[in-house]
Amino acid sequence: MREVLAQAAFQLFLERGFERTTVDDIVARAGVGRRSFFRYFPSKEDVVFPDHERCLAEMTEFLAAVDDSDPVGAVCDAARIVLRMYAADPEFSVQRYRLTREVPGLRTYELSVVRRYEQTLAGHLRGRFGADGDGELRAEVIAASVVAAHNNGLRLWLRSGGAGDPEAAVDHALDLVRGVWERPAGPSPAREKPALPAAGPSGITAGSGDNEVIVMVASKGTPMWRVVQQIEAAVGES
Repeated sequence: MREVLAQAAFQLFLERGFERTTVDDIVARAGVGRRSFFRYFPSKEDVVFPDHERCLAEMTEFLAAVDDSDPVGAVCDAARIVLRMYAADPEFSVQRYRLTREVPGLRTYELSVVRRYEQTLAGHLRGRFGADGDGELRAEVIAASVVAAHNNGLRLWLRSGGAGDPEAAVDHALDLVRGVWERPAGPSPAREKPALPAAGPSGITAGSGDNEVIVMVASKGTPMWRVVQQIEAAVGES
């Protein structure tokens, strides 16, 4: 029934647009009553993401069962569960990606879903690194890196219309994360702090020369993946 409702909803979204489609329209197209819709989806926005709750549960179960020998590899493998969910139905995934680009409210909803994945990964890592001091920081930063890397590869595939192998770009991105974070953590050597240029209107500044410095100013509570994404964009521009 979840699939029937989701398919009916997307048919209408493509025909009429998201904003002009109502729950009554969806249940009429699916041939069921309103009660059936709300039994499976709390809102019209939720029908756009019918598989994320199941995927999040699968990720949580997977992380609970892995051993402690390779925590970074474990969260990278957990992120691939999300990739497989998208790859299982390329047509639907591409349609959803295009729809979320067009509807700001859906984009906001999607960001909240991404944040839940990130929190799940970070929670697993905190259990391995500790919840105090650098352990918590390390867990948050690695989780954000994994999510950013996964989403970068996934979106390349979605922007292509679902052509080719979605795992190739994601594997490459996650391998970069593992290459950085699987090195043993140790104390950072003392370094003289360089003089920083004044922040520009974008909140990101870049120095010049061999010792380039990038400074980002973000509001409190900004998701770590968003910070990483903006820094990566600044690096590319500079």
